Parts: sequence; C-alpha cells; structure tokens
Amino acid sequence: MTARSRAKGLLLAAALLTASAGTATAAGGGGDGWHPEPFPSLDWSFDGVFGTYDRAALQRGYQVYNEVCSACHGMRLLAYRNLEAIGFTPEEVKAIAAGVEIEDGPDEFGDMFTRPGLPSDHFKEPFPNIEAARASNGGAAPPDFSLLAKRTAYGANYIYGILTGYEDEPPADSDIKLQPGQYFIKYKGAFSMAPPLFEDMVEYSDGTEASVHQMSYDVSNFLMWAAEPHMEARKQTGIKAILFLLVFTIILYAVKRKIWAKLH
Repeated sequence: MTARSRAKGLLLAAALLTASAGTATAAGGGGDGWHPEPFPSLDWSFDGVFGTYDRAALQRGYQVYNEVCSACHGMRLLAYRNLEAIGFTPEEVKAIAAGVEIEDGPDEFGDMFTRPGLPSDHFKEPFPNIEAARASNGGAAPPDFSLLAKRTAYGANYIYGILTGYEDEPPADSDIKLQPGQYFIKYKGAFSMAPPLFEDMVEYSDGTEASVHQMSYDVSNFLMWAAEPHMEARKQTGIKAILFLLVFTIILYAVKRKIWAKLH
C-alpha cells in the first residue's frame, strides 16, 4: 500500500465517519435559525419495486473503493468472488484477488506466510487489528464499509451528500464559526474532515470522466449493493409472490361464484 493511497483512504475515512466522531457544531448551533439542507434525493436505478443495480456504476464504484477507500476501510462481509455479481468475469475476479497479498498459515513449521489472494478470500482488511486501525487514525478506527449504506435512513443519498456537500464557507446569515481543521457541509454543518474526493482522482477503466459527482455517485451505488447484494433477487421473489396471490385470488373467486351459483 503506497503512502498516497493511504492518504486518500484517510481522507475518505474522515468524510464518512458518523456525526459523533467527525462533526463539530458551533456554540449555540441551531439557535441562529440556520438548518442543514435536506440530503439530496437522487434517482437511483435500484429504487422502486422493479429497480435494479447499474452494473457499470457498481464496477466504477468498486474502483473508487479499491483505489481510495480500501486503504483504511475494510469490507469484511464481502469475498472477492462476490464481484462476479456486479459484472466482473471469473477471470477478472481471479486477477483482482491475485493482486492482493493474503496472510495465511501456519505452515508445517508453525509459521505464517503470505500468498496471492483467491476468489474465495474475503476482502483484505487494511489493518491487522482494531488497535492498529485506531493508532493510524487519531484514536478512531475507520468503520467497516460492508453495511455503511444501511446505517442511516438516507442510504445512498447520505453517502453522496457527504461526499458532495462541501462548501467554502458557512452561509453569511449563520453564526457558525469554523475552527482550524474544520470544513462546512451544507447537509451537516461544521465538519472536522477535509473533502475526500477531487476531480480526476481516479482514472476510470471505461473512460468515464471522474468528476466528484460521478465518483460520489458510483461509490454510493457500490456501497448500497455491498449492504444489500440480494436486493434484486428479493424484489423478484416478491413480484412472483404477488402475481401468484393475484392469480390464486382470481381462482378462488371463480370457484366461489360457481359454488354459490349452484346453491341459488
């Protein structure tokens, strides 16, 4: 892991920490009449009964996670083979996994050793233990990203809003005074971490322009899928169940009419 990638990960870790860990409001905050703007409500492809994930966005989101977030954030509930569900081929998944060094063992001599990753391996953790994670991040361990999108009612909109909501200064009619090291997010208020994404921070393999909006949108998609990888199957099952019940109701109604017709 390079120093540059770790720095990127630290920035993203900072931006996605919960308000209790990363937010600092001005004295008397809320009494000045200023209120955070509502989190954006984007038109996500997975919304609605018939919604599905955008595979291209998921793959780009994985690239943002892999090149920026993974330096500090783990995805302990995902295995590399799960990436086949978002459109990567088995060969691509093998290559992705093989690019990671996994600690394994012990061997016949009782020693641990490293080996190339396998599709069956879970995503490699950025730190060997929780103490190392805290020591590298000022005492606060970066949260695991596996279920991040489900930790708030805003879901993907929350992640997108945090990543895109930075402004140079608080509103002029607000008494919020930013302290050194603080930044302003219009959806949260004073925030203790720097903006995590910058234009062209990654080079998308499909040629898509890596704007802050695009990277934020893509990684929000990916983190939503990570939190609910079986959402599409669940929706399909629900639709089939509704159709079955509808047909069954029609049959029962027809039988009922036939029976009562004979009685009258």
